[in-house]
Amino acid sequence: MKKILFSLTMFLFTSVIFHAKGQIKENDKGDFFDTVVNNHNQIFQMSCIPSAIEMVLKYYNLVDFDFYGLQNEWQNKADGSFRDFDNKKLYGITFSQKFVLPRDTNFPIDSLFQTVENELKSGRKVIISLPADAGWHMFIICKQTPDGEFVSYSKLGNHTLILRNTKEIVKKSNGTEIMTYSTSPGLHSPQAAAH
Repeated sequence: MKKILFSLTMFLFTSVIFHAKGQIKENDKGDFFDTVVNNHNQIFQMSCIPSAIEMVLKYYNLVDFDFYGLQNEWQNKADGSFRDFDNKKLYGITFSQKFVLPRDTNFPIDSLFQTVENELKSGRKVIISLPADAGWHMFIICKQTPDGEFVSYSKLGNHTLILRNTKEIVKKSNGTEIMTYSTSPGLHSPQAAAH
C-alpha cells in the first residue's frame, strides 16, 4: 500500500509540472547551490538521475535555470542507472560512478564516507542513491555538519527534499553507489570563485 501511495504521490507531483520560464527565486543566505535547488524541478517520475546531474550543471552556471534537456531525453526510463552517465563528459564536467558493490556487511562504508568528505572539502557535490518507499531516489550531498553528518538535497516534482541523516541511511542500507565528477581546467564552482 505504501508503494502505491508513494507512486500516486510521485505521479501527482510530476504530472502538474510544466515548462515555463519563471522568475528565479534567490536565496538570501548566499549559498548558490540552495538557489539552484529551489529553482529546479524533477519533471518526470523516474528522472531523478538526470535531474541531479542537471542541478550540478546549473550549480556551475554551465546551463540556464530552465535547462531540462537531460530529463526530457530520459523521461521515465525504467532501466536507467548511474552507469548511463559514467565517464560521460557534459559541458566540461566528467561524471564517474563509484562504489558499485554488493550492499552487504562487507561494503566499505568508511571508505565511501571518506570519499564524500574529500569531495566536499574540494568544493564538489556528490550525487548519492538512497532508498525511498518505492525503490531508490537520487540526492546531492552538498555539505557536512559540524557533527560529521552529510546534508543531502533532492527534488520530487517542484518539492525540495532535505535529508540531514544521510550517513545513518547509508549504514542502514549496507552501502550505496555515488557519482562524483571532475571539472575541466579553469572551471570553478561559484563557491570557489567567491573566495
